[in-house]
This record gives sequence, C-alpha cells and structure tokens, in this order.
Amino acid sequence: MNIDRTLRRLAVLALSSGLLLPVVQAAEAPSANSATPKVAFGTIVGVVRNAGKSPVGGATITAAKSDGSGIRATVSGSDGVYSFADVVPGAWTVTSQADGYLDNAVASIEVVAGRASRSDLTMAAPTSISSAAAAPGAGRKVLNEIKGAFTGSQTQTASLNTPPVAFDRASPAPAVPNPLPAPQAPPAPEAAKGPQIPEALTAPEATTGVDNETPFAYGDFTWLNGTSRNKDTVLDTKYFTPEVRFDTHFMEDFNQPTDHTIVGATESFRSGEFQVEQASVGGDFHWQNVRGRILFMEGLFATTTPRNDGSSATGSGGGNTGGVGQWDLQNAYKYVSEAYGGYHFNVNHGLNVDAGIFVSYIGLFSYYNFDNWTYQPSYVSSNTPWFFNGLRFQWFPTNKLKIEPWVINGWQSYAKFNGHIGLGGQLLWLPTEWFKLVANQYGFGQDNLGLPHTERLHTDDSIEIRFYNNQNKGRGLSKIAMSLTADAGTQYGGGICGTCAPSQGKDSFVGWMLYNRYWWDHDKYAITFGGGEMSNWGRYLTLLPPIDGAWAATGSVYFPALPGQRSHMWDSTITFQYMPKEYITWWAEAGYRHADIPYFAGRHGVTPPGGNNNLPQDYTCNNGASALTADLGGAQAACGAAGIWFPDLRRSEMKLSAGVMVKF
Repeated sequence: MNIDRTLRRLAVLALSSGLLLPVVQAAEAPSANSATPKVAFGTIVGVVRNAGKSPVGGATITAAKSDGSGIRATVSGSDGVYSFADVVPGAWTVTSQADGYLDNAVASIEVVAGRASRSDLTMAAPTSISSAAAAPGAGRKVLNEIKGAFTGSQTQTASLNTPPVAFDRASPAPAVPNPLPAPQAPPAPEAAKGPQIPEALTAPEATTGVDNETPFAYGDFTWLNGTSRNKDTVLDTKYFTPEVRFDTHFMEDFNQPTDHTIVGATESFRSGEFQVEQASVGGDFHWQNVRGRILFMEGLFATTTPRNDGSSATGSGGGNTGGVGQWDLQNAYKYVSEAYGGYHFNVNHGLNVDAGIFVSYIGLFSYYNFDNWTYQPSYVSSNTPWFFNGLRFQWFPTNKLKIEPWVINGWQSYAKFNGHIGLGGQLLWLPTEWFKLVANQYGFGQDNLGLPHTERLHTDDSIEIRFYNNQNKGRGLSKIAMSLTADAGTQYGGGICGTCAPSQGKDSFVGWMLYNRYWWDHDKYAITFGGGEMSNWGRYLTLLPPIDGAWAATGSVYFPALPGQRSHMWDSTITFQYMPKEYITWWAEAGYRHADIPYFAGRHGVTPPGGNNNLPQDYTCNNGASALTADLGGAQAACGAAGIWFPDLRRSEMKLSAGVMVKF
C-alpha cells in the first residue's frame, strides 16, 4: 500500500471539499471606465482515461499554478470528466492520481482569460503493482470514508381540495369543469373580508354547469398555443392522473449535411432520418392536498436539452467561484423533464407550493411539441429556457388570475453557476375565454460559466387572441387565433454591459414572434403561418452549434460567444396539422431560417474528418487530429501540411418535416 499517495489524496480531497481553502490570488477587476471588457478568469477542463481509452472515475485531479500562488483540486466523474472554473490566467500544472495507476502530470497548461483550456489525462498502469497496493487496503478505506462524509404542463384532474395548476408553459387549463366544487364557508361580514380584489378580475356569478371556483375552469382554453388540446384524461383515478407522450418525425434539410446534423434548433436535430424526439411516461399524484408530478424523458430531448446547460461542468472551489463540484448532475437529471412535490393550500382560489424541476413558461411555446401550433418555434422560444430547478409558488387570487414567483438555481441550470440564485415569476391573466395575457420576468441570477460577476435580466410577454369561434359551420372554418410574443434582456457586470457599444462589451437580446392559426371541420384540421426574429449581441442566448461535439460548457473556437459579437436571425414556417382524435396529431411543416453570420450546417456538416475528437474548444486539422490550441497561428503550425479543418456553416436553411405525436 502506498501510504504517501493515500495521504496526498486525503489532503487534496480535504482541499477540494472546503476543509482547506486554496490560496488563489484574485485578478484585478476591470475599471468602470475601461474601454474594452476584461474577463478575469479562465477554465480548465479535461477527461481522464486509461491506456485502453476507458474513462477513469474517482481520480484525484490537482491543478497547481506554476509560480506557487494557487492550488485547486477535484475528483473526476464516472465519465472521467473533470473541470476547474474561475482559474487565474497563467501557467498551471495538472496532476492526476488514482489507485492502481501511475501518477500522470501535464506541465505548463496555459490558462487564458475567458476561455476553456483542455487537458486530457491518460493514466498509465504500472508494470507491477504489489497486492497490497492493488487491493482496497486501509488507505483506500479511509479515503472512501472521507468521500462518503461529503455525499450528501401538468394536466391534473380537479378535486375538492386541489385546483389544477392550469397554464404552465406545458400545462393546459382543463376544459372539463370540476363536478364537485369545494364547499364554501358562509360569507364574512363586509368589515371582515379584508382587501378586496378589483371587480375586473373577479369571477362572474355562478351559472348552471360552469365551474367558477377552479382556476381557469370556466372556459375552454385548449385552443391556446403552448397548451394541450386534450379535453379528457385517459385512465384517470382519484389518486393518480397518468400521462404518456410519443413524438416521432422525419426531417429533410435542403443543405444536405453529410453528417446529418441540423444546427441551432431545439426541435430539429437530424436530417434525412426517422427519429424519436420524445418518449415520456409519468403523471400526477394527488391526495389530501399533497401533490407530486413525475414525467420521464427519453429520446433526442434527453440529450439535446441538457447540452445547453453548462452549470453541471463547473469545478469545485471556494468563495464566489460557485462550482457544482461532483455528482454528475447531467446524468442525474437528463432523463427527467419534470419532477416535483408540493402542497395545495385552500387560500382564495388556491395556493400551490412545489419544489423540484418544473417546466419554464418563458417563450410561450410548450416544452412538448404536441401542445404547440408549430413544430419548430421561432428563436424567442428556442433560445430561452425549457426547465427550472428550484421552488415555485402558484397563487390564484381569482379563477382568472395566477401570480407565480420562482426561486431557482438559474437560467435552465441544474446547478447554481456562481454566487446568486435566480429569481423570477409569471403573471397570467385570462379575463375571458378568447384572450390570454402572460408576463414572465427573470433576474438576479449569475448564469455564466467563468463570469462570476455578470448578472442577467430578461422579460418575456405574450398575448393570444381568438378572433373567431363557430363549431356549427360543418366542415368550414371553425376557429381563427393569433399569438404575439416580445422578449428583451441583457447581461451586465464584470466588464459586460447591455446598452453600450459593441466594442465595449455589449450583451443584449431583443426578439419577437407572431403566429396566425386557422382551424376547420370542427378543429380536425389546422394550418399555422408565422415566424420571428432576434438580435443577440454577445450571443449569450444563441444556441451553440455542436461543432466537433461542442456544448454549453466547452464553447467552440469556430463559433465564439464573446461580448460585442452580433447574432441576428429571422425565420418563418407554415405548419399543417391533422387531428382526427384529441390524442393524436399528424403534421407537416416547411421552414426557412436566415442569419447574418454563417450559422447553419452546410453540405459538409460540422463534424471533423473521422468523427469528433472531443476537443471542441480547439482547432482541428484536416486529418481529424486536434491542433490542441485555440490560436489560429498556432493551429496552422501544429497542423502543418494537413491544414486546418473548418465546419461548413451557411447563412440560411430550408427544411421539410413531418411526423406524428401522441398524448394520453
């Protein structure tokens, strides 16, 4: 047994767990009148593998600044991935240690501010290992004991005590009224009623067959974009309301990318193939005011949704560096789209308090395609979050109004990026069956990897209007409706601003989308026309193209997202839907998208020769090898005669899509 190695690992583990604070000198913050924004920190990321290319989990990784001014430590995940966030720029030495392997050191890793420096480590097994060292001995037992010390929308049937949470982004208001409204206490004397709700927001007088107690149950709102059109729930019981969803499609990108990869979308991922977008099973539990919801998520969504969340890749650290450390949050949550428990209080028309993962309402469209007027939404919806992780309160002062605050980890983030959690909320008002107003606000969160002092503000506001409704026209026109959404946001602090010039670090977002929809033959058929545009300085909400497998935490040298860089895009779609039953939708869609920068996958795709080399933050050579640098001049020297590979990115994209969606 190697006692020295065990003691070193114990000390490093204590360091990474906060028992010993690393000595790291903070870089000087940029001055307020600095003309050019300065990013004070960089990031070190990498994968630990053995000689057989298999990941090495549980390896202790130590990063030490070459001048001795700082030391950081972490443990690789089950996939071998490790990372350090908020690293002071300069030369660092990275060392890996794992029982059964020789120590492996990589010298002079150069950390650059605002970038991720990649250092993959290969653990070499020694030629001979004593039985005492190879077996889990006393040293390993102590180490494991120390590690263990640190381990530490819905559619709901209305009931007497639990009004449905209608009108989440993915949660429709029920069209079927509650047959048994809750008994009401005798009216209180006028002086004892307390503050009165404005008359314009109060419910109308109760009439026969109309539920004026349950929120939003007085009308049929299944026509809304972002709301399931199911009027009935299959296999509903007193205790559990099941939910099952299937979504399969075929897409053809006219750019014909050879790697079949579609870029920059949240619903479109593969060209020329049949793919399962979503396969979900779950439902709602409800009994004696206690609530619980779980919806599992398989299919493409289980991979494509988490890849836009970089919070799970941040490293451990003290102070305001805010890393999530260990426990592989992406794999813990990737197969769950919603999971929360809570309680319903009989206050006014209902008060729900829930904790867990719930769907985001920002962007009008539902997380789930079955609920939407189109399949591929515009950028205002695609580029805003699909889920939140935290706590929400849903208060229904009347049956026409919902006020919902959120206390969450951040902007579509499993973990908290930096020093602040995110705060936000929704106000939803449906004064009549043909009109909806929803306003979503977000702020305070520090939601950027490597930018601990940058905060975000965002507003998202929509109206939906049904102009025409006549179910007595035979096969003629039965409904006409429209939706309009406008978003604006900014990031500021840490050398970034929202209203300054692009050369001074501008980070801002402005966008809108407009859709018109027509139904006929008793809502059996529908066609939707629409689209929108966005302008996103700094590209902080522009979806990162998956060039060489890039995702939110790695970034891409081929598509940098730095303050002041512009991304302006617009799109349009026409969507036809055939809905013979309320549980199934057959659809076909044509869409065109355009950008003022090369963005969409072209004929030669975004995958390097020979496949991804797992170094997306560096340039790649034409022979498929990584240049191991994000510097263009250095990459040219490293690639030599082979030359540098570049992805084929185009300014426009046209595609045709068709599919079938089922929801019970």
